[in-house]
Amino acid sequence: MTNVKTKSNDLHAELLTRAVDEVIVREHLGEALETGQALRVKLGIDPTARDLHLGHTVPLRKLRAFQDLGHTAVLIIGDFTAMIGDPSGRSEARAPLSEQAVKENMEHYLAQASLVLDLKKTEIRYNSEWYKKGGLALLWELLGKVTVERALERDDFQKRLHAGEEVTLLEVLYPLLQGYDSVAVGADVEIGGSDQKFNLLMGRKIPRRFGRREQDIMTTVLIEGTDGTRKMSKTFGNDIALSATADDMFGRVMSIPDPLIKKYFLALTDVGLDEIEAAARANPRDAKLKLAETVVGMYRGIRAGARARARFIEIFSLGRALPPSRKAEIPYGKRDPVEILVRAGLAPSKAAARRLILQKGVVVDEKKVSNPQDMIEVKQGMIIRVGKRQAVQVK
Repeated sequence: MTNVKTKSNDLHAELLTRAVDEVIVREHLGEALETGQALRVKLGIDPTARDLHLGHTVPLRKLRAFQDLGHTAVLIIGDFTAMIGDPSGRSEARAPLSEQAVKENMEHYLAQASLVLDLKKTEIRYNSEWYKKGGLALLWELLGKVTVERALERDDFQKRLHAGEEVTLLEVLYPLLQGYDSVAVGADVEIGGSDQKFNLLMGRKIPRRFGRREQDIMTTVLIEGTDGTRKMSKTFGNDIALSATADDMFGRVMSIPDPLIKKYFLALTDVGLDEIEAAARANPRDAKLKLAETVVGMYRGIRAGARARARFIEIFSLGRALPPSRKAEIPYGKRDPVEILVRAGLAPSKAAARRLILQKGVVVDEKKVSNPQDMIEVKQGMIIRVGKRQAVQVK
């Protein structure tokens, strides 16, 4: 292995603690960093949707931090495992994806990952490389490395089994495949969200069963979405997409609950700890303005961040509403407003949509909607608003 330039203890300490939930084994990884050994650091992402959001950037940013210290960043695109679907945190099985859908999603993932990683210095691998080549022989070998009891002990499987729900054999196989990815690329370290811990631990066991050294693992904190309660997810409609316009991204960051300000600063930005503490003591609105400008500036440029801030302040100081920031595909014809809000991504669930309507926070083409059961004629170009910050246009 090559060596990297030895960095200061402060940089290593921040690498091992900032936005980090747990490191296994902390002492071993710390010692490896201090020796200046160049590590192979792996992060796997399954292209199960078209867009990445700020929650995805937490482990991506940690991978970039290793990369900036001279270590080899290995980004695995799970084009094979995406067709199974990661069962982590799921109360039911994921719908399987077609190979074509995975290919389409991959194109968007890499473009958006380039906003965080230096792709020219990143080793990009696709796990179909080894799984399609290895075929059934590799699968049989892999299945012989782990017992059924061990594979089923994860909490989310046990909850589903106790509730009488099914767990498919494909879902049981998923963490074994993720673990073998580490064997295939020779990973020294693997990064993942804290909800990935079972899969990451399997990434320690599988290499050992193949006669390789165990990798160290690092779990990063999970970021709650704009609702402030559930982890950020497009499924819940509480995400802040990397593909969002500067104004939409700014407005959605401004909509997060105040208790999340410090966590967002720590996990999503490079703002220094002293500045973060100062922001935490400031007026929450001022702190969020700085946070939103910083985040937009990272992904849309510093000028775009400044313009989005000025535009936001001007609109809200004059009591205006933001113009539509994106378009939503909604079938034309008469539909109930609850369905419209969920389809437009303006509400995470039907229950949440009903609450918004009853709270008189929904406006369709400048007409307030107050009854969840009043049918609305969906038309081309129709504008749907939730409060002043969120607005979409029907296409």
